[in-house]
Amino acid sequence: MSRMLVTGASGFVGGCLCAEIVRHGHEARASVRTLGSEPGEAEAIVVRQIDGQTDWAEALRDVDVVIHLAARVHVMKDTSADPLAEFRKVNVQGTENLARQAARAGVKRLVYVSSVKVNGEETAGQQRYTEQDAPSPQDPYGISKWEAEQALQRVAQETGMEVVVVRPPLVYGPGVKGNFISLLAAVNKGIPLPLAGADNARSLAYVGNLVDALIACSTHPVAAGQTYLVSDGAPVSTAMLVDKIAGALGCRSRSFYFPPVLMRAAAMLLGRSAQVGRLFGSLQVSDEKIRRELGWVPPYTLEQGLRATAEWYRSRR
Repeated sequence: MSRMLVTGASGFVGGCLCAEIVRHGHEARASVRTLGSEPGEAEAIVVRQIDGQTDWAEALRDVDVVIHLAARVHVMKDTSADPLAEFRKVNVQGTENLARQAARAGVKRLVYVSSVKVNGEETAGQQRYTEQDAPSPQDPYGISKWEAEQALQRVAQETGMEVVVVRPPLVYGPGVKGNFISLLAAVNKGIPLPLAGADNARSLAYVGNLVDALIACSTHPVAAGQTYLVSDGAPVSTAMLVDKIAGALGCRSRSFYFPPVLMRAAAMLLGRSAQVGRLFGSLQVSDEKIRRELGWVPPYTLEQGLRATAEWYRSRR
């Protein structure tokens, strides 16, 4: 049995992760910003702000493994004067500071939840990102995640603490926010969506699959020093995803065909190329490495993940 510290435990991934840690017979300690937001299965430690000066001493006491989820996340409309500097404070300086204190506290392993954005923003044709590809982050968030990975490798080399990096694609599940819940709402309301022509291929990760992979990376001896991409398995087109969401919600899909080339042209004129690019562009990852090396298999299918997400969404209403 290990004691695992989960940072960012009040987020939708963190809450699910703490519950799964306990289910696997380990002890969970949750780093949260305020009391009352912690998962019920975990001992809570308040860490109000994460940067290069954060004191992690209490949270790290007697901890075997740290799973570092806390981050300044991708912001669609960032109003910061210098977005990269803001991302670096939390995601780079905050992560390196945590890792160095963890090593001094005797933590054996740190599992870092990075992002597929380290690999890039889009794949072409049948291309799938792998762990061997040269990193190509395109925005401040992705750059900060890649710099954090590099900082962790330096800490590992200098201290001997084991580091494992996990790069998920879009994560969905109960508690999801952002574009995914907006898509759920649109399908549920029966809003016609011009997405039937989206024959792209995007990898997704159900939160239950991601946390299962994180626990495998926390405990499997082969994972030390490795980087892994994770996903639900086979990618899905946006058109197919809309249909599957409708099925999970028990409603009819009202997706219709509109030429993607015209959608992209209109998006460019309206300054919404990034949003439309995510709907019509491809982003595939290969999770072959984690399956081969750790014997990991996602415990949930895409359909099961969407059903659980749909049930949560309906329960909110």
